[in-house]
Amino acid sequence: MANILVVDDEMGIRELLSEILGDEGHVVTAAENAQQAREFRQGGVPDLVLLDIWMPDTDGVTLLKEWQRDGLLTMPVIMMSGHATIDTAVEATRIGALNFLEKPIALQKLLKAVQQGLAQGPKGGRMATLYPQPVATANDLNEVVATAGMYSGGPALSEPTHLTTAPSVAATSENLFSSSFGLPLREARDAFERVYFEYHLIRESGSMTRVAEKTGLERTHLYRKLKQLGVDPGKLSKKGG
Repeated sequence: MANILVVDDEMGIRELLSEILGDEGHVVTAAENAQQAREFRQGGVPDLVLLDIWMPDTDGVTLLKEWQRDGLLTMPVIMMSGHATIDTAVEATRIGALNFLEKPIALQKLLKAVQQGLAQGPKGGRMATLYPQPVATANDLNEVVATAGMYSGGPALSEPTHLTTAPSVAATSENLFSSSFGLPLREARDAFERVYFEYHLIRESGSMTRVAEKTGLERTHLYRKLKQLGVDPGKLSKKGG
């Protein structure tokens, strides 16, 4: 598993790459412009960056130059573009980019380039670090775990879950999801996502608009995800009504 930063001003590209790389087991952080990418880079060193060249605020080549100038180009960077010239690709490579992918990006080319980039590892021997992630509260975790037990046939929690130590959280998860721990990662993740979306669909009485807002997904992406997971919004809306 690697931490990958995807920088692209097109939402569709960000979501597609995040979904593909997420299915490969990677942790993906998405930035829609150079400023967001700068902020993410200041907070940590990703294992790999997929960087679009043409962006409205600052183009990818300029951002690459900034990172090189400031000593921040310590990770492999793969450039992406559907309109770049050969000269632009050569310049990016000269500055320090590892590879160049032309849009639309073929799946096999993407996975091969990512694999090569991760195999190279961080430049200068610097260790990759995770970006700061939101911290769940006890109430948040209790609500998710209790709901998972409710809709998966397992026991719901009768008392609040306390985030005092990691073992207590692990023990709670093991009690509720022990049957999933023997599954491959992708199947276990699908099982959790299925419960997650079922919970929101029931809570919002099947309203796809509200579920899309709650989960942070576009409606088209949400429909595709539910179909992939085999979740029927119609049946769940009746439970929530």
